[in-house]
Amino acid sequence: MRAYADIASEMADAGYTEKEATSAKGEVTFYENLRNEVKLHSGDAIDLKQYEPAMRHLIDTYIRAEESEKVSAFDDMSLVELIVDRGTDAVKALPKSIRRNKEAVAEAIENNVRKLIIDESPINPKYYEKMSELLNALIKQRRQKAGNYEEYLNKIVELTKKAKNPATGGSYPGALNTPAKRALYDNLGKNEELALAVDNAVRETSQDDWRGNPFKLKKVKYAIKRALKKREDEAEQVLELVKNQNEY
Repeated sequence: MRAYADIASEMADAGYTEKEATSAKGEVTFYENLRNEVKLHSGDAIDLKQYEPAMRHLIDTYIRAEESEKVSAFDDMSLVELIVDRGTDAVKALPKSIRRNKEAVAEAIENNVRKLIIDESPINPKYYEKMSELLNALIKQRRQKAGNYEEYLNKIVELTKKAKNPATGGSYPGALNTPAKRALYDNLGKNEELALAVDNAVRETSQDDWRGNPFKLKKVKYAIKRALKKREDEAEQVLELVKNQNEY
């Protein structure tokens, strides 16, 4: 793409015939579209507005004559966010080459949900382990042709919403009103009292930049040990979980 863009406006001067210039443009466009579809399927899709401005200008000027087809109709929303917002109607926002193939649609959604689960797993390992199992079961069911396509779409949309918003994916006691508390609850054997005790201990002892300071980190770790009532085997594991929570 970069090599073509360098001489796209001077193809004739570079020695190309009109037929060769048209062929080159078509080939570059094909691979640019192919790259975008691979990114979408893998969950690594990037909207053009995120490109370095000069690169985007080259793509828009020399490769795409028509209006760019957006993966999402809502600015920077990912496919997962689009599904959460629009449900099964999100399929209509996919590129034509994908949405006309039910298998391609299913794989694109599954890969994006899988990426979300992997990315979010450190924040709540137990919860996302359950989400991963549900996704695997749903994929297996689809491949075995069990149930119709519409039923599958409804189930994958429901799973996507639960993976994106854990608060809707489980039944939590009212006192567990933050993501960190819910994560502690899920990973401490569904023990509400223990989860709240650890949360309170961390909030009372954590200081600014405590993750990067060995002394401040040790203080938080000892507070967790006390809250766990000297359950040494879990202290280090819970500390790692706590370190992955944005609210501490």
